Parts: sequence; C-alpha cells; structure tokens
Amino acid sequence: MVEKIRHVVDSKSFQYGILGLILLAAVVVGLETSPEIVAKFGTSLSVLNTVILWVFVFEAALKMAQHGSRWYRYFLDPWNVLDFAIVAIFFLPIHASYVAVFRLARVVRALRLLTSLPKLQLIVSCLLKSIPSMCYVGILLALMFYIYGVVGVFLFSENDPVHFRNLPMSLLSLFRVVTLEDWTDVMYIQMLGSDVYAYDNTTAIALKSTAQPFVAAFYFVSFVLLGTMIVLNLFIGVIINSMTEAQEETLKRQLNSEEGKNEDCGLIPEINRIEEQIVELNSNLKQLKNKIQASLD
Repeated sequence: MVEKIRHVVDSKSFQYGILGLILLAAVVVGLETSPEIVAKFGTSLSVLNTVILWVFVFEAALKMAQHGSRWYRYFLDPWNVLDFAIVAIFFLPIHASYVAVFRLARVVRALRLLTSLPKLQLIVSCLLKSIPSMCYVGILLALMFYIYGVVGVFLFSENDPVHFRNLPMSLLSLFRVVTLEDWTDVMYIQMLGSDVYAYDNTTAIALKSTAQPFVAAFYFVSFVLLGTMIVLNLFIGVIINSMTEAQEETLKRQLNSEEGKNEDCGLIPEINRIEEQIVELNSNLKQLKNKIQASLD
C-alpha cells in the first residue's frame, strides 16, 4: 500500500495536477479582487476555494502516508513544512473581524509554486545561501552611502537644501542617484548653482547659490561608478557564485544517489548467489549426516 502511494505521489501526472491546481488557486485570488466578478460568481468562487483547500489537504495526507509508520519524516523537508503551514493557516480559528486577513492569506497559496518547481527551489536556495556574503556587500554599500552622504551635506547643503539639507535627505537623494532616476538633475544643481538650474519645487530657497562644476561632477560620477557599476554588481556576482555552488551540490547529490542505486543493484545478484550457496551447503550437510547415520547403523 505504501509503495502504491509513493508511486502516485512521485508520478508526473500527480505533480502536474498539483501545479495546475496551484495556478488555478492564484487565478481565483486574482478574480476575487474584482467586485463585479465577486458579485456574479462569489458563491462559485467560494466553493472552488473550498475544493482547492481540501485537495491540498489530501495531497499533504498522501505525502505523509508514503512514509508509512514514519509519517513524521514528511516534516523533515523544509518545503513540505512550508506547504503544511500554507494549508494549516486556513484552519485557524479566525474571528469574523479578521476575514480580510483570511482573504489575504489566500495569496500565500501562490508561494506553493516554489515547492512544486525544483528550479524555483534551486533559485530560492541560492538566494538564502548568498545572504551571508550579501550582508558583507551590504555593509560596504552602507559605508559608501554614509561617507558620500556626510560629504554631500558639507558640500551642497547651502546650495541645495532640498536634496542635501541634512544627512537623512542626503542619503535619500543618493539612493535616487544610485537608481539612476534623473540623477543628472541633482548633479546639475550642484554644478551650475541652484539659481541657474531651477528646482522642481519652486518653494525651496537656497541659503547660498554656489556653483561647483568640478567638485560636483567628480562627486556624482564617482558615486555612480562605485555604487551602480561596482558595488551593486557585487550582489549579482555573489548570487551567481551561490547559484554555481548550489548546482554543483545538486549534481553531487544526484551522482551519489545514482551510485547508491548502482551499488544496490550490484549487491542483489551477490546476495542471490550467497543464498544459493547456503541452500546447497545445507543440502550437502543433510547428505553427509545421512551417510554418517547409515554407516553407524
């Protein structure tokens, strides 16, 4: 029975069926955002949500049953734990005043795509694996932001109080610059002076309009080069490196699994030969015993 359940759970048709159901659940949640559709088909959507929920419950039950008496091994897989949590949240005793939260929880079912597609699992694993290295890159980026933010306040606060009035505003302006969102406007204000290059916000008044063409150009161009071209690309490099390591680990696990299967396949004939030898030895012992008894008689 357990082998039959395991065969069903591991079958491609079962996996594709669950994947299609997850996509259907995501579509249903999207349809529920339309008041017109809810007004016409609200009851049908509610029934469909209930059916989808119980199919997910049945799927979890099958995955537990495939382990037989060791059903708890289902929870050793983190992806199974995520699946179980997504399903279990709908059975919590939620008060009527929290119905909106309950509806929002349906969106979480779309996360089950992560557990159903191995490639997505690989990507998520790579992101999680790269977090420690990304933290160090983030520290480097934060240090660069802080240094440039302080320097920006010292150099441009009087000329441009809109973008560099204080450290928080300076950091926010630098974030705009590093995303390359109209960053040249911020640079030209410092290069040409706030009285020459007008503010978008005409109510802002500079304390002292000062043009700093060379300093401003070096400040912003160096920040863009360091922040956008170098530091942010380090994040991409860290993720790519983690992706390569994760793929290598996955390949090693697959090779070890295949080797284990090959070893098992090689042991089976050997075991059969040993069993045949044991049977033959028992037969010879019986014949020898009979001969000894005959000679004694």
